[in-house]
Amino acid sequence: MERLRKVFKKDKIEVKSEGYLNNLELRFPSEPARHKLLDVVGDLALVGYPIKAKIIANRPGHSSNVEFAKKIKQYIKKTKHTRGVPVYDPTRPPVFDLAYIEKKLPHRYPFLLLDKIIELSDTHIVGIKNVTFNEWFFQGHFPGNPIMPGVLQVEALAQCGGILAMNMSPEGSYDTYFLKIDNCKFKQMVKPGDTMLLKMELSTPIRRGICEMRGTVYVGNKICTEADLVAQIVKRNV
Repeated sequence: MERLRKVFKKDKIEVKSEGYLNNLELRFPSEPARHKLLDVVGDLALVGYPIKAKIIANRPGHSSNVEFAKKIKQYIKKTKHTRGVPVYDPTRPPVFDLAYIEKKLPHRYPFLLLDKIIELSDTHIVGIKNVTFNEWFFQGHFPGNPIMPGVLQVEALAQCGGILAMNMSPEGSYDTYFLKIDNCKFKQMVKPGDTMLLKMELSTPIRRGICEMRGTVYVGNKICTEADLVAQIVKRNV
């Protein structure tokens, strides 16, 4: 205590009954508790993700806070890929069926790669493509090891995004022409028997007929393909 008195240049210092050193006057009666709360907030910020939660802390300290933050981050990494995965219930009627899709899209066999739409809003769309062994491309890709080509997965996304773009356009008939594909990644193989969930989300509002979207192909809760796509909406001359 004598050494601390000299360090802080005080005539006298002591440890109060509350457990803090009285080298300075407290700004608030609850300052020790506020300090601990700020420690919790600061340590949990190390997770790197915004947290919306009710945290109950019993006698927290930096070491326990950091260990708790590590556990949260491990959980986020483990479950990150399952966030935003569409839920497909085949017994529910679709938002748009194949007959409607054929009216909207110019694609026909063998290049219509969209079976139905199960979700639709102003900012996203979810479509379904059922993959069977009878698909024409499995004859050569590959014999004895059928895998759906990645470029056709992206084409299926583009067709799904076309429905979203046209749904957001004024009355009339439109076509969509894709201008750019960026950040495309293929993470899992798509094989016969798989049901592809095609999710397209607007990245920015549609301006001057230019539509920017983020596309993801799911099979179950696994991401197979993802890409950023840019399309132009053009009115048909009919």
